[in-house]
Amino acid sequence: MNAPSNITDPLVLFMPSGKRGRFPKGTTVLDAARELGVYVESVCGGRATCGRCQIVVQEGNFAKHKIVSSNDHISPRGAKEERYERVRGLAEGRRLSCSSTIEGDLVVDVPQDTVINAQVVRKAALDHIIERNPAVQLCYVEVDEPDMHKPLGDLDRLKAMLEKDWGWQDLLVSQHLLPRVQTILRKGNWGVTAAIHRDLATSRPTIIALWPGLHNEAYGLACDIGSTTIAMHLVSLLSGRVVASSGTSNPQIRFGEDLMSRVSYVMMNPDGRQAMTTAVREAINGLLDKVCAEGEVSSDDVLDAVFVGNPIMHHLFLGIDPTELGQAPFALAVSGAVHTWGSEIGLKINEGARVYVLPCIAGHVGADAAAATLSEGPYRQDAMMLLVDVGTNAEIVLGNRARVVAASSPTGPAFEGAEISSGQRAAPGAIERVRIDPETLEPRFRIIGSEKWSDEDGFAEDAGKLGVTGICGSAIIEVVAEMYLSGIISEDGVIDGALAARTPRIFQNGRTSSYLLHEGQPRITVTQNDVRAIQLAKSALYAGIKLLMEKQGVDHVDTIRFAGAFGSFIDPKYAMVLGLIPDCDLAEVKAVGNAAGQGALMALLNRDYRREIEETVRRIEKIETALEPNFQQLFVNAMALPNKVDPFPKLAEAVTLPPRRANAGDDPASGGGDASPRRRSREERAARRSRT
Repeated sequence: MNAPSNITDPLVLFMPSGKRGRFPKGTTVLDAARELGVYVESVCGGRATCGRCQIVVQEGNFAKHKIVSSNDHISPRGAKEERYERVRGLAEGRRLSCSSTIEGDLVVDVPQDTVINAQVVRKAALDHIIERNPAVQLCYVEVDEPDMHKPLGDLDRLKAMLEKDWGWQDLLVSQHLLPRVQTILRKGNWGVTAAIHRDLATSRPTIIALWPGLHNEAYGLACDIGSTTIAMHLVSLLSGRVVASSGTSNPQIRFGEDLMSRVSYVMMNPDGRQAMTTAVREAINGLLDKVCAEGEVSSDDVLDAVFVGNPIMHHLFLGIDPTELGQAPFALAVSGAVHTWGSEIGLKINEGARVYVLPCIAGHVGADAAAATLSEGPYRQDAMMLLVDVGTNAEIVLGNRARVVAASSPTGPAFEGAEISSGQRAAPGAIERVRIDPETLEPRFRIIGSEKWSDEDGFAEDAGKLGVTGICGSAIIEVVAEMYLSGIISEDGVIDGALAARTPRIFQNGRTSSYLLHEGQPRITVTQNDVRAIQLAKSALYAGIKLLMEKQGVDHVDTIRFAGAFGSFIDPKYAMVLGLIPDCDLAEVKAVGNAAGQGALMALLNRDYRREIEETVRRIEKIETALEPNFQQLFVNAMALPNKVDPFPKLAEAVTLPPRRANAGDDPASGGGDASPRRRSREERAARRSRT
């Protein structure tokens, strides 16, 4: 630590952070940066061998900051810097902060375009920056050679130098390193790089890897295990840079499309748990190979990993039987954060690498929801934020810095294309956007893989190559909402068969009517059962949201965030028209992509975020929809478009909603089918099923 500064000491300003302070002459720039909390990487311990602590001195009169900065205000290059430049090269204007001392006022730029960049900008719109404080640190030391007069073991001398040069005390050593220490020390001519892992401040630091000589490579994994897709980021722990990202389908789909079917598979097959655990771990190792190849990184340099997933994916990945999650009271085997070793769960990374799994919030609100909460931070703001991940089991978080509540809602697979007559997963050729002319009731649409609308020149050529194969989730929401806005279906979701007199696209289909979206092979229609499946799914989600709003004592939310891959493709306007989400200023409804993966990335790059989300999860209140007496009525109200009782004034400012009219189903000639009492009875039965 430097001596206390006074007004005559040189003033140093670090950019782009803007942090400043006065330091006595002779203080190294690296020490000044560390004292101010400015991140500048250094692996070699100030020996001027790693080259990661580069800086640039800005010259000129910085009137705003009252600083005149000059290269004359920093010490000339010494022998260490000259040696580094000869051996490895140093760009013009660059200095090594560990070997440069402060001799006058300085404006110092920490280059953000090099590997010493210590921050990752998550998204410019939120200016959300991940401060780097990983659980793994690389430390280079030069160990004293053996001495017959000082019979201290090689490992003990290594630990002594790590304490002397880096301050590490009471070090543990991974068992797999013990037989290799002597060989590594001699191979490195007594100079070695140790990887030190320390996650919890109260835990003992551990040497988890050791290399001969100076080693400048350390990477981590941030992985979101979704029920449908697994997404992975490979990240430099030294710079925070995302080196490569990739995703793959979760192979567990072959055991069941949705989570409960996978639990059932485990219950009915003695080897079911092991089969699904093996499948997901193999898929993760396959992704690992892919990102390492893309980033030209050795898997042996992967030293830390963070995983998130819903409770069932969480349990299966860790090799835990998820059976208890398939029945009330939905007991988790472990809800807190998990600390383990990569080798223990079959990951093909460095033998000493550690694994951290974020905590689960509740039986059906998992580590992925916790990660998304960490990423979006409703608990860090005053506004009432609704965070929702739409999937077969929607996870909902609502709150602000005063209070956060969470719930899960069994929406089923309809939004992913299942249970829809022409539904499919998102793939080239699937319809992803739909518009219906309210006058002619003629549709136009776009398919995945083409930028053309179906009524534009060039679409037929694209469709000829890709095909028009079905309707994916985003289009399912849009087509039902458009059918409502154009008057094809009533607010109760009944297709008006009387409109067949206006257009052949409305046609009788048994006791109900359907809408022809595309005439071709295959013939793509929207049936009454399709509309009902979407109503049931959106009602389950909306009822869950309303329960949380009631618990918070609010009648509106300030901002809404759609998380997850599917949420990225939902048009907020149509989601609100459908009644999937409550009324809100459309400008405040945004998709945030894979927020769970982003939360995993934050926990990987900064161990403080691990403590933050662990504490936050302990404070989140879980609402169990199955136990709430009001859920059934909220569900029935939500069957209407957008809702039977809740007003949508902000939506009405942006969209012309149809006037409320009598239920088309009351007129048998309409093709609406059952009369209202029977339909209400079905809705109430559906609500009871959703609660269980």
